[in-house]
Amino acid sequence: MGGYRGNPIPIGFDANRSGMNGQWCTALARPRATAQMVGMPVDPAPLLSRVSMLPVLTIERLEQAVPLARALVAGGLPLLEVALRTEASAEAARVIAREVPEAVLGIGTVARLADIELALGIGAQFLVTPGTPPELAAALAKAPVPVVPGCATPSEAMALSAHGFRVLKFFPASSSGGIEFLRQIAGPLPRLKFVPSGGVDEKNAADYLAQPNVIAVSGTWAVPREALEAGDFPRIAALARAAASLRR
Repeated sequence: MGGYRGNPIPIGFDANRSGMNGQWCTALARPRATAQMVGMPVDPAPLLSRVSMLPVLTIERLEQAVPLARALVAGGLPLLEVALRTEASAEAARVIAREVPEAVLGIGTVARLADIELALGIGAQFLVTPGTPPELAAALAKAPVPVVPGCATPSEAMALSAHGFRVLKFFPASSSGGIEFLRQIAGPLPRLKFVPSGGVDEKNAADYLAQPNVIAVSGTWAVPREALEAGDFPRIAALARAAASLRR
């Protein structure tokens, strides 16, 4: 998938209700996003079905961005979630989008309406949220790129399903019921798929992936902090290969 292109059009922004004086984003419509034409969110399943693991990247220094992205792609993990958690994260994502075209760039930790505008401006090809309050969910449902909105409870999952989302991030997985949550929710909500994150690692990833309602897992274990700080990108590539070898 490529970045969005075209002329800016508003996507459901109500300036009077937002209190932001019309300063929210004018996201760009994607001609291929046919779901948008019928009022449904763009489905992330075709992207996520390409991988078993979605690495979450917390980039502290700009110079880490390109070699990190290249190491992960070389290891078989082309989908990358750059988390908006550091001062360098937005610019790091821009550099990855420009310098590593073989990567499928996603922006994570989307927590505010302004983050949607920022992510789309960077060229994000998908968005991920840690949680999804109603105002954010309504805006994301109209986004021109796929979104994986976060939830931690059945009620949150049902609310997101009502917006048309069918693939949800389950976060924080380990402290919100883990695998047992996924087993129990499959009965009443059989149409939903999940991307567990938070407490998911190389030791339990295969168990999560064995659940029929899990489309992929998400985590940081392919990018250990000490390896990133040391610039040990061969080690990161090796961890990416191991993560990429996981099967559903």
